Amino acid sequence: MNDAISAELLSSADPEYADFTSKMVPEIKRENIIGVRLPVLRQIAKKHSGSDEAAAFMRDLPHRYLDQNNLHSALISRIKDPAAALEETDRFLPFIDNWATCDTLSPKCLKKALPDFYRRIDVWLRSDLTYTLRFAIVSLMSFFLDDAFDPEYPLRVAEIKSEEYYVRMAQAWYFATALAKQYEAAIPYLEERRLDDWTHNKTIQKAVESFRVTDQHKEYLKSLRIKTQRIKNKD
Repeated sequence: MNDAISAELLSSADPEYADFTSKMVPEIKRENIIGVRLPVLRQIAKKHSGSDEAAAFMRDLPHRYLDQNNLHSALISRIKDPAAALEETDRFLPFIDNWATCDTLSPKCLKKALPDFYRRIDVWLRSDLTYTLRFAIVSLMSFFLDDAFDPEYPLRVAEIKSEEYYVRMAQAWYFATALAKQYEAAIPYLEERRLDDWTHNKTIQKAVESFRVTDQHKEYLKSLRIKTQRIKNKD
């Protein structure tokens, strides 16, 4: 905590926001949350992006505080060179220990290097680290459900077998979004029950709650729900 950037985070502490964040990110102990509000964190990331101070901060791993990890994700997300963004992402992923940091990480420059990005995602999809795997799934959702879509991608997500809550939530999030953007490719995974029961129902719940899924599709999706009693019996 001797670097200037971490000191800036500490000076921006908001104890009430830290208490709130502790409830939202239960994986992290309250003592490891400074409580820097997101707009302030983004300002700090913008201020230091590309600087020597930022490079030194990102080399100093692991971080102690959630806010440091969130800032690290924000700094990577501002990198403009795809090769550098991939390198920094690859180095940082093993240190991510919560969903908030994971979901903050989204380097927009990788839209310009999707083949290279997917080759790295292909490796991350085989990881046994919860948040590396979650990042890979969320990246397929965020970057590869439009023009870059390939029917192989939902298959890769469906093949993942994990008991980790944040991995399964990412799978449900992916398929709910796929139902909005690539309905014909996604719907067979529910019709044929190719997901585990919990992820199947969570996908339908998230799709029904989405404004991007048509009312007609929502009604059909409701008919595909698996009864709760069946899930309990399987457990």
